[in-house]
Amino acid sequence: MRRLVAALACRAQGSRLYGKPLQNLDIEKGTTVLDHMISMIQTLPPVQAIVLGVAEGAANSPFVELAQRRGVDCIRGDEKDVLKRLIDCGHKAQGTDVFRVTTESPFTYYDMMDEAWERHVKAGNDVTTVDGLPEGSHFEIYKLEALAKSHKLGDSRHRSEFCSLYIREHRGDFKVEVLPIPRQVERLDLRLTIDYPEDLVLCRHVYAHLRDKAPRLPLAEIIAFLDGHPELTALVKPYVVAQRLW
Repeated sequence: MRRLVAALACRAQGSRLYGKPLQNLDIEKGTTVLDHMISMIQTLPPVQAIVLGVAEGAANSPFVELAQRRGVDCIRGDEKDVLKRLIDCGHKAQGTDVFRVTTESPFTYYDMMDEAWERHVKAGNDVTTVDGLPEGSHFEIYKLEALAKSHKLGDSRHRSEFCSLYIREHRGDFKVEVLPIPRQVERLDLRLTIDYPEDLVLCRHVYAHLRDKAPRLPLAEIIAFLDGHPELTALVKPYVVAQRLW
């Protein structure tokens, strides 16, 4: 029986913006980025458990407290070895596969999640993903074995926050499938990840506009909102990385 576990790597340290997953999307209600992401993932039928992979150190203890408050599991691990923390998250919940999104990217393209999981299992993929979306809105599904192989054979670069790097550099050794996405959400010119204060401003405006639909904020509606507010996209334009990952 296959079991999909959402592994969310968490740490407070950040050179440009501290504690990104703990920043408030909704200041009035105190809804953090991570709170929103947990609520969204809990609506995805394929995901059987959520585990926070919290970096060691006192600065990261608030993530443990958040996990307790939200009733999800967590593990502690090396701050730099993000890949090992993801693997440990999978083991913690007896998973065979891992659903990965980054915890500074609140607006995941969940629409294709059911299709991706079905395809992942049926095709026997090591990795199933989507690409070409606004930066920060894609997701990845991994066989836990593929992550373990990456950790064993890779070096420190591959064990960092660039968790997919070993597989992308050795793609011939893995079965990878990148699912086609609808043209309306193929927008590499947009950015929906929080790394700079300007990113947080944009994401707060997006959340405020679509708050009534939370936690399932439709990506197509987010894009439409941003297209109507060029002053927001201009804020983050210097930070856009308009290239595919996969």
